[in-house]
Amino acid sequence: MQISFENPDKVNGLLTITVEENDFKDDVEKTLKDYRKRANVPGFRPGQVPMGMIKRQFGTQVKVDVINKLLGENLDKYITDNKINMLGQPLPHEGQAPVDLEKAAPYTFQFDIAVAPEFEAKLSGRDKVAYYDIKVDDDLIDKQVDMFASRAGSYAKADVYDPEQRDVLKGDLRELDANGNTLEGGITLSDESLMPVYFDDEAEKEKFANAKPGDIITFNPTAAYKGKDTSIAALLKCDRDKVGEHKGDFTFQVTEVSRFVKHEVNAELWEGIYGKDSGIKDEKGFREAIAKGLAEQLKGDSDFKFLQDVRAHVLKKIGKVQYPDELLKRILLANNSKNLKTEEDKKKFIDNNYAGSLETLTWDLAKNQLAEAQKIKVDTPDIKEAAAEMARMQFAQYGMTSIPDEYVAKYAEELLKKPETVQQMADRALDTKLTAALKDVVKLDHKEISLDDFNKMLEEENK
Repeated sequence: MQISFENPDKVNGLLTITVEENDFKDDVEKTLKDYRKRANVPGFRPGQVPMGMIKRQFGTQVKVDVINKLLGENLDKYITDNKINMLGQPLPHEGQAPVDLEKAAPYTFQFDIAVAPEFEAKLSGRDKVAYYDIKVDDDLIDKQVDMFASRAGSYAKADVYDPEQRDVLKGDLRELDANGNTLEGGITLSDESLMPVYFDDEAEKEKFANAKPGDIITFNPTAAYKGKDTSIAALLKCDRDKVGEHKGDFTFQVTEVSRFVKHEVNAELWEGIYGKDSGIKDEKGFREAIAKGLAEQLKGDSDFKFLQDVRAHVLKKIGKVQYPDELLKRILLANNSKNLKTEEDKKKFIDNNYAGSLETLTWDLAKNQLAEAQKIKVDTPDIKEAAAEMARMQFAQYGMTSIPDEYVAKYAEELLKKPETVQQMADRALDTKLTAALKDVVKLDHKEISLDDFNKMLEEENK
């Protein structure tokens, strides 16, 4: 086997592999013999089918499979051994004629290789990058206290229905006939829950104003939800296709008014969030714990923004980079071929995505250089910690801030069962390590900012 590589413009590579008979002959023969041992052909005992018949039936396909495997292994080995910084995957050379494997060897295969461009990404103390310190003020702490109190809240009985409080009415629902009497065989539901505040029709909402236990209210579900079958079916506990059979009035006899009440800010609340061993003695300590947690959370937001600004700064320093554009476009189309049926689809996809993919690619290459310069490596413990941190963040979204480590580890383990999540966590770990390292490399231009202004700034940038 002979392999050669041409790379005249440094970014477009052409790899040529010439396969001789001796490179694949023994493997083909061995595979065909295995086929013969297992072949079940009428008229022949197992293992006694003539080899000629086996070759005629399976020879070409076996040859194709063996050569394809040989090409893949040697192509990967050559790229690795010669340290070719390849982008994407090799593609068959556009100018190559089909290889006829029915003819005798040698066979020549050519592959187009997109090679990463050479550029330098460097940062030092002369590089100034903004770092936004998000303020944890009383208003932010108040909102967090309110959120915790709401999540720990519960329903209590109320005397009179108040739509402003999002009250829930409980009672008995009965379908009426045209004369206003209970419809024989109609829908009858006991202990039904109803929230008139979510009706679409204002007149139907108004019928429930100041409702209290014992009141009997006549209303029309079809009018209340303006004919929305899904909502009506959910209320009446019937199939959507049966809704049209129940367009008349119903009565609702109120048995209870339930009102959501936020949890009192007391020891029970903060112990439920932070645990009994948290050391929190009073509301002041509760707010201090919240402030500490917010500061840590917002530091993650600040770090995210910092790395985005580093990216913009580095890409500006690098400037325009030469890429094998036509080849990269082919790779991009090949990776998304299932969704691109026509030439117009392909053109639109390239127009909408190619420029952005180049920017992402340049940053990925630059980021690897920066990580190498800081001697940063991502290993299995880093990936597991990134998954654990994601698990903690997801638990925290539901107010669970004191989850035992074994539960966090178990959830993280579940996350890492998906290969795409492993890569995502590896990228996340790299970003975390790189951010921490670069904060000590560049000159930080600290800027204090409120969370609202910080979010507005991100929103504007995302536009």
